[in-house]
Amino acid sequence: MNTTLKLTLITLLALSVAACAVTTLPVSSLRGSDAATADVAPAALSYGGKKPGQGELIARAFKGQPPLIPHSLDGINEITTTDNDCLDCHITDEYRGKKMPRVAQSHLLPAASAAAEPELNMRRWQCNSCHVAQVEAKPLVENAYQGIERR
Repeated sequence: MNTTLKLTLITLLALSVAACAVTTLPVSSLRGSDAATADVAPAALSYGGKKPGQGELIARAFKGQPPLIPHSLDGINEITTTDNDCLDCHITDEYRGKKMPRVAQSHLLPAASAAAEPELNMRRWQCNSCHVAQVEAKPLVENAYQGIERR
């Protein structure tokens, strides 16, 4: 490093330290000091739907939106690369005589034969990265968004 660059860096460091030492402004909130109450976490809300298979499908708000989960996730094990409870029901179109949404083809590997069982593409194993359960909650801010029209 040349001498001029070293002197410049030392000067900038000294000025920064001096500026920090001189500054005596108190730290304050962006809301100002007149905030009446402290922030509190919202109350926990229960998820829509009771058991899998009992909830109505939730309409999508925009084209390409991943489907939302219309049931509670209570009692469903954590999703791992080796254990995925979602696939117990959603790997086929029907489970125990009930119709339900099947995992999209984009989430499956091409079948080796027509008789082969569907196999999950491991690039798509973490279902709850995109698919989320919903709660009945009022919006945090006023919103007039309507979503897509149903055909």
